[in-house]
Amino acid sequence: MLVENKDKKIDIFEHELVPKHILLNEDQVNSLLASHHFVPHQLPYIKTSDPAARAIDAKPGNIVEIIRRSPTAKEAITYRYVIEG
Repeated sequence: MLVENKDKKIDIFEHELVPKHILLNEDQVNSLLASHHFVPHQLPYIKTSDPAARAIDAKPGNIVEIIRRSPTAKEAITYRYVIEG
C-alpha cells in the first residue's frame, strides 16, 4: 500500500526496517485464540492510524500478525489488536 506524502507516494513495506504485517481472517483468529488461551483485548494494541495498519486496511477489532527478522530466531512473530485511534 502506498502512503501519501505531500510530494510523493511511498510504499512503507519496501523499507527494510518495516516488518511484514498480515491481517488475520476469522478462522486464523479463532485458531490463535484457542491455541494460546487469551482474548483479543489482552494483546498489545495497534491503532488504526498507524501507517502499517492503514496500509493493510485494518479495522478496530482485527488482529494483525507482525513478522520481524530476528538475528537469533530468524523471524519473530507477534500479534496486535487493532483499536480506534
